[in-house]
Parts: sequence; C-alpha cells; structure tokens
Amino acid sequence: MAGLVGRSAELERLDAVLAGLGRSGPAQVVDVVGEPGIGKSRLLDEVCARARRAGVTVLRGRATQYEQHVPFQLFTDAFADTDPGARAAFADPAFAEAHAVLHGVRPAPGDGSTESAAARFGLHRAIAAFLARLGERGLVLALDDVHWADPASRELVDHLIRHPAHGGVLLVVARRTRQTPTSLTAALTRGADSGTVLHLPLEPLSERESLLALAPDIAEDQARRLHAASEGNPLYLLALGHAHRTGASLPGLTPGTAHDGATDAGYAGSAADVPGGLAALLLDELGTLTGSQRRLVEAVAALGDHASSALLAVVSERSVRDVERETGALVARDVLRAGPGGRWTLRHPLVRALVYERTAPGPRAAFHRRAARELARGGAPATERAGHVARSMTGWDAEAAEVLVEAAARFASTAPATAAHLLDVVLTHMPDTPDRSARRGELVLARARALGVSGHLRESRDLLHTLIETAGEDHPELRTRAVAQCAVMERHLGHSPEATALLRRELSRDPGPAPAQAVSLRLALGMSALLTASYPQARADVAQAVAVARADGDPAGEAAALALAALGEAYEGETQAAARFADSAASLADALTDPGLAGPCEALVWLAWAETLLERYGDAERHITRGLGIARRTGQLHLLPHLLVSRAFVHLTTCRLPSALEAAEEAESIARAAGSDDLLGFALAIKTLVLLLARPLGDGSALATGEEATAAAGRGRGWWSSLAWCMLGHAAFVGGDPHRAQEAITTAGGGPGLPLLQPSIRPGQLDTLAAAALTAGDVEAAGRWVAQATREADRLGLDGQRAAALRAQAALAEHHGGTSRAVRLLDAATEEYVRCGQTLWEAYSLLRAAPLVRRTGQGARAAAMWHRAHRIVTGGGARLLVDLAELIRPQVMAETPALPARLAELTAREREVAELVAQGLSNQEVADRLHLSRRTVETHLSSIYRKASVPSRAALAGLMTRVGLGTGS
Repeated sequence: MAGLVGRSAELERLDAVLAGLGRSGPAQVVDVVGEPGIGKSRLLDEVCARARRAGVTVLRGRATQYEQHVPFQLFTDAFADTDPGARAAFADPAFAEAHAVLHGVRPAPGDGSTESAAARFGLHRAIAAFLARLGERGLVLALDDVHWADPASRELVDHLIRHPAHGGVLLVVARRTRQTPTSLTAALTRGADSGTVLHLPLEPLSERESLLALAPDIAEDQARRLHAASEGNPLYLLALGHAHRTGASLPGLTPGTAHDGATDAGYAGSAADVPGGLAALLLDELGTLTGSQRRLVEAVAALGDHASSALLAVVSERSVRDVERETGALVARDVLRAGPGGRWTLRHPLVRALVYERTAPGPRAAFHRRAARELARGGAPATERAGHVARSMTGWDAEAAEVLVEAAARFASTAPATAAHLLDVVLTHMPDTPDRSARRGELVLARARALGVSGHLRESRDLLHTLIETAGEDHPELRTRAVAQCAVMERHLGHSPEATALLRRELSRDPGPAPAQAVSLRLALGMSALLTASYPQARADVAQAVAVARADGDPAGEAAALALAALGEAYEGETQAAARFADSAASLADALTDPGLAGPCEALVWLAWAETLLERYGDAERHITRGLGIARRTGQLHLLPHLLVSRAFVHLTTCRLPSALEAAEEAESIARAAGSDDLLGFALAIKTLVLLLARPLGDGSALATGEEATAAAGRGRGWWSSLAWCMLGHAAFVGGDPHRAQEAITTAGGGPGLPLLQPSIRPGQLDTLAAAALTAGDVEAAGRWVAQATREADRLGLDGQRAAALRAQAALAEHHGGTSRAVRLLDAATEEYVRCGQTLWEAYSLLRAAPLVRRTGQGARAAAMWHRAHRIVTGGGARLLVDLAELIRPQVMAETPALPARLAELTAREREVAELVAQGLSNQEVADRLHLSRRTVETHLSSIYRKASVPSRAALAGLMTRVGLGTGS
C-alpha cells in the first residue's frame, strides 16, 4: 500500500495543534472524517509519527466491526502497548479501576441502575484524569474507525469531548461520516461549534496529487480516466491502477467505457485482477452481513441501475417490506446508498464489480433472468432488457436472441461497442446450421461494422475476411457489403493496396453490385488510391460514384462522392476543380441533418481536408466540429483521428498551438489503440510540426516524434508516409541539421524534384529544401528549388503556397545581398498569408523581414513588424517563434523609438498605405505606387482608421509624423 498522498493543508493544521500541546487551556480534539479509503488511517499514521519524533507519547487504537460487543475495546486496543511511563502511572491506586477496565481485567460497571451510571461516569473522569497525567509530557491518543466503536467506547469519547482532559493531551478520532452513530456525530458537532473540536474533513484528492503519487507509470490520459473513476479516493485508485497494469477490463468504471444509452445491468465490470489484499480491504465489512443481506447486496450488484426495492423484491424472491428493512440496515452500515429515482447502489462501482464477480454463477444468472422477465412484463424496451438477457443466456433461446438483436440495432449508432457485445452473445449461442447461414452472415456483418466504428479494426477486418470467403456465390449482396466494409478497415489499418485489390475484384464480378453498393465500393476505391498517391487512377471511379448516387436519389452518397472528389483534386493540386467539388459537397452536406450524415460521416472528413488544402480554414473547422460531434455521438471512433489531425493542422496554421497539440495528442492516442501504423504515422507527423512550433528553441521533442512517425509510416510512397518524412525534415532543419532535412524531404518526394510528393503542398516543402541548401552552402541547388517552388505555386493559385515560394525567393535574394528585394518579397508573402488566414506564417514572415527592414533604415517600421509578430505568437502559444522574436529583438529594436500599440496592429501593407498617405499622396496615387486598385486602398484605409483610432487622413498623417513614420525614410 502507498503512503500518505497529498494532505499538505490538513497536515499543516495538525502540526499547529501538535505545536500547541502542553500549553494552558482545554485539550484539543481533532475529528478526521471521510469516505472509506480516502486516507484517514494514513493521516493518523503520519500524525502519530510526527508526534513520536517530537518526543510525545502516542497511544493508537482501532475499532473493528467484529468486536462491537466488547466494552471499551477501542481504548483497550490503544493501551495494549503502553510504554513504561504509562505503566508507572497505572501503579497509582487512583487509577487502579481504570487500569483494570482498560486492560480487560474486569468489565465496566453498567447494570442500568443509577449507581452503575454514577460508577461509569466516575470511571470516565478517572480515565480523563489518567490521560491528563500522561499528558504532562505530551500525549496523542489516536482512535481509528470510531464509527465501529462499541457503545462503552463511544460513551467515553463523548465524555472526553464534553469534558476534555487537561494538559498536553490531543485526542484524534477518525471515522466515516455515514456510519457514525447519531449521538457521537452530535457530540463532535457541538464540540466543533464550541471550538474544542477541530473538524477535519478529507476531500477527494486532486488529479495532480493522485496521479503523481499513485499512477506515475500510467499514460496520462488513461490515468486521468482512472482518477475520475476513483472519485479522488486513493484506495480505489490503487485498485483500479493495479487492474489496469495487469490488463484487466473495467467497463463501466472509467469514463468513456460506459455503454452510452444502454443500461449498465450486467456490465458491472471486471475486478478479477484487483490484488487480493486490496479486494479484502474493500469487501472486509461485508463479511459480517447475514445471509439474506448478502444476497440482497449481490442482487443490487447484478441489477445496477434497475435496483429499485420493487425489482429487488422480485429477483431476490422476498417481500418489498423485507427488502426495505434490509436495505435500511445496509444503508446504516454504508454498504448501500440511495441513488436517483429511489434506486439503490453500492458505495462505489469498484465495490460493485468485486461483489458481482464473487457472486456464484447460478444465482447471478437467476437474478438477471428474473429481472429481464419483470422488465418485459412492465413494457421495458429491448435496450433496457438487453443487459439482463445477455447475462442470463446460457443456451440457444430464439426469443432472447431477438431481444439482443433488436437492442444491438438500436445501439449501433450510439453505443457500437455494446452492439458488438450483444451480437457476440447471440452468435456464440446460435446453432451453426445451413438454414441459419444467411441470418448468421447478417449478424456477423453487423458485429464487424460495430467493432470497426468502435475502434476494434483488426478484429473487424478478421471477421469480414471470414465472411467474404464463406458468403461466396450463395449470398452475393452480403459478400459485396462485407467487401465494402472490409476495404474501409484495411485502409484504416494502412493496407490500402490490399483494399484496392479487394474492391477491384468485387467490381469486376458479373452481375455487378446494386447502385448503393457500387457507390460504397467506388468511394472506398478512391480513398485507397488517394492514400497510395495514385488518385488519378481512381478519378473515373469517383466520378461514376457521383453520377450513380445522383441518379439513385442519394444526397448523402452524392455529398460523400463530391467530398472525396474535392479532396482528390486538392491533393493533386487541381485547385479550381477541387474548389468546384468542395462547393457542391458543402452545399449538399450542409443541407443534410446529422442523422442523415451519420452513415457517410467520412464525407465530412474528406470535405474538411479538402477545404484545409484549399486554405478555407473557417469552412474546414466548421465541418471538422460537426464531424467530431457526429462521430462521438454515434461511436465512430475510427473517424476521430482523421478529424482531430485536421483540426490540429488548422489550429496550428491559424496560430492556436495549445489546442492544436491537444487535438494531435488525442488523435495519437486513438491511433495507437487502433493498432494502425500508417494512421499513427499520420497523427505523429502533424504532432511533429505542432511540437516544433509549440516547444522552445532547442527542444528535441519534435525531432523525436518525427523519427517515431517515419518509423511507424515506413518508406512507402503514400500520402501519410510522405507527410511524416516531410515533417521530420522540418524538425531536422530547425534542429540545425540541414543535410538530414534535405535527405528526409527528398525521401518523401521520391527524389530532388519531389515528383511523388503531394502537389498541393510541394512549394512549402521546396521552401524548406531551399533554406536547408543555403544553410549547407549549396546555392545552386537552392536556386533550382526556389525556381521550382515559384512555378508550382503559380500553377496551384493558392495564397499560402504562393507565399511559401515568395519566402524562398526572399531567402535567396538575401543570400545574394539584395536586402531591399528580400524585404519586398517578404512583404508580399506576408500579404498572401494575411489573405488566406495563415496567421502563424504571417508572424514568421514578419519576424524574418523585421531585421532586414531595420537594415534598410526603417527602424520604426521594423519595430512595428516585430511587435505585431510577437503579439501573434505569444497569444497563440508558438514558443519557438517567441524565442526567435527574442533572439532578433536587439537587431530590430536598437535605438528605435517606442511604437504606439495601435500602430503595431497594422499589417505591413497597411503601414505602407499609411506612410504614403502621411506623405500627402491621394488614394489614386497610393494605388498607383503600390500597384493596387483604388478600392483596395480605400479598404486598407478603413482598417487603418479603426486600428489606429483616428478619424481622418489628417489625423493619421499627424500620428505617423509624431512617431517618425511617413517621412520618406
């Protein structure tokens, strides 16, 4: 068992009490209260240890539920190991009776007469006087589990509260609130009100305290779920943590594992791997229950949310009056607690799991069988009865099977893991006969689909492989549906070539599939081709899917096909075609309800990624958010990593690094659980870029993550693999290794010209290659890559990619000494980034440009650029760029007058406009000078007036002159 965790505030208060021992005044009483397992005994251990180190006498006693009829047992236990000083005090004749009673030599007086009552109170006074004698050199009397104390001990505690022993005596009692007798609770409450009792409730431990001390070796996300399940209780967290380490399944005990929408009946969780010692502690007090009480507790554990008194009476075969009497007694012992709706529950789900597993199989199945019958009699739906039916099914029962199948169908979209479990129960008991082969196939397909959407990709794929082979020519429609589903699983597992081959074979069969199935097959084929960087080979299939869905009156299918077409064309760099498809897909998808999109929810994945590549970040985020909501509500866990990675990329680009990292880490966690190396590599690739920008300069976590991403994704030519190698290249370059950066990015692209790399992001990668080449001294290679980036960006027509090419040109110009040209190119890049909303890269371009602007003699403008960039990256959590800003600050700020914050808000283009206006140029003259339209200049001026808080051209000119701008410098 672990030692004391947390409790620093409580210990501070107790230290103050210990420090006051021996001073004049009444004795102190400390009342430590809390739930079972919350740490009361551990706190008493620490108090006693500190008191001993201070030279104080310590007496420690514990009450037990087994000795509640032994008078003064609590005090007898405390005085059992008294030191020589205490034994010498007992030698005093005045304390002889107290000695005899406290050591069990003779019983305490108590025949009910007035004389015996007086004798008891005399004994109490004698014991208090004896404690005062011991307290002359300091005494701590620590009494644990006082809620179980015998009546005589409780009466003595009550006396010591009301008539404290004088001297340096500290009485510390520990108890459970719910099980403490009312009279003792009242005495302690009165003492707290009068100031003689320090009430010290132990609250649940904080997440940080619990995880650092009790679960340091468990992954953070899982440890947090275990902490939530433990409700901050150290004992429960210890038990749950041990079960997690040994691989125990604990459904229903941790958030996220409950069967959404389903009754928890029959899903009490598995506690088989909770260590025997911990289990014994949790169940210790149940050993004193009567046989009927024990059966009632077992029934409550089996019934779960259905444990009302009426249903308990049915399943335990007794009267409601008997049940209410027994539950009252169990509540008094804090074994049961009243739940919502008049239902009963055990003290904690872990206790329920332990009781459930220790119930004999026969009685347990009988509880469930009777509960299922009674619920059916009351008209409960199949979803409510399913848990009990599944737990009571020991052989084939057609009627019971139909209940489970109906419930599984209803849970398929909201709780697919539950649906898969219920179908497994049916298939396990269903006879494998020819007359049931079609029905069995349908159920296997339904179970495979449920497994797939709940994240069990390999298990789903294996089931589908078997079904495809066994369905054969006898059940062609079933086989085709299985192939479509299997291709999705293969793709998510990183087996796109296998998925493509499977789909091609199915599409080549004669007769071909029905229209709806043909759409599914061709969409799966298109996505597999996209992942293997061979989308042009499937372009006709996707177009045909669009046409078939449209002719079949299937708007959801058409939206999905259009979204995939948009993504495919965006990937290939066919920007105009991608934009048309994205517009059409968005129009259809936005008009569909969430239930209408639940089936083809992957359409939102494809559409969001297409919009991301098209630099439509607002639209992308809207569809990502909707997709995440639908996927979470319908249990489609396999879609979450794709949506989360897209969110991470959008948030990174728009300079929201904390939320980008959160999304990337959640995607990584789900991908690891799914067992897909390719998907993990994809998630880690984006996480690499996020870490690179979110961590300080010199931090190695991005490089390590990039290496793991490439190890997971391999050296294949697919989309996700090439992305992983590109991100490793960026991390290597920032880490100071330009040669490795070039090697990684050319590996991603299949050679120096990056012929195999995704065309839509090629200019950005060529920018990094050019920068790495310049750093390595290969100016010729840098020139080739800059020229290629410019050509590719012009063909794409995307603002962000054009900006990347401009930035590459600026780096080359700077290398050749063309400072003014480099500034103009970086200004143009900044404008492109502003136009497309890539805030992070806008800030980076400003930081790149600011020192160069300073060199051209525009100190105030350089400072303004620096301030804007610094504000963006600081607010967005881009720590790398914050560090870069601090590095260049001396180059930018030397002898530069302070710039008003309102001018620092202006973009580079807006500052140019403001400077020319301050020089007296008209709007048309400004437009001619900057090669802009007059309307664009007017738009810029409106923004400048608002940001600078000036009402007119004259006011703007005056402001610019006062800060040294607009003077022609």
